[in-house]
Amino acid sequence: MKCIIGIGGVTNGGKTTLTNKLIQTLPNCCVVHQDDFFKKPDQIEVGDDGFRQWDVITAMDMEAMTNTIKGWMENPAKFARSHGVSLAPVPDVANPDEQIHILIVEGFLLYNYPPLLDVFNKCYYIAIPYEECKRRRSTRQYTVPDPPGLFDGHVWPMYLKHRKQMEDLEYLDGLKSKEEIYDQVYEDIQNNLLNRL
Repeated sequence: MKCIIGIGGVTNGGKTTLTNKLIQTLPNCCVVHQDDFFKKPDQIEVGDDGFRQWDVITAMDMEAMTNTIKGWMENPAKFARSHGVSLAPVPDVANPDEQIHILIVEGFLLYNYPPLLDVFNKCYYIAIPYEECKRRRSTRQYTVPDPPGLFDGHVWPMYLKHRKQMEDLEYLDGLKSKEEIYDQVYEDIQNNLLNRL
């Protein structure tokens, strides 16, 4: 059985923290990080607001990301091995096709790319308020540092714009503790898997 879980959310909302905890505890679990598909800086447009447009879907090679996910869908065991993921042993009597394989797709614009919407079995979205988001973002060190005014002039407005386009998501309160969010999602995934057996 294959299961693809989307973990989306606002910048600095806790997506990667949750993902990292889940991949340690879920069986045969691989991950695709949307951040790994950013285009090179010289390919990122400068918008009317004067900032490089890192927070838009065209800043990423979404075709490559989609192809990576399709590669997992075609052969999750091969994908796992090629990405250094140890697979749980399959009992001799079990049908290998019944083994559970999980892919977590993590990123901030997962649900704004129509070709991916139908692949998710479950969609989570971590949200936090403006002030907390700005505070967390100000403590992060990025490869390309945020220029002054980027958060208010581009990042937050893009977040609000993109969030309006999303539907049918399970929203998670990013102000809860990491443990509470993990427990909620882990339990929900376990129930989802049991219901699919």
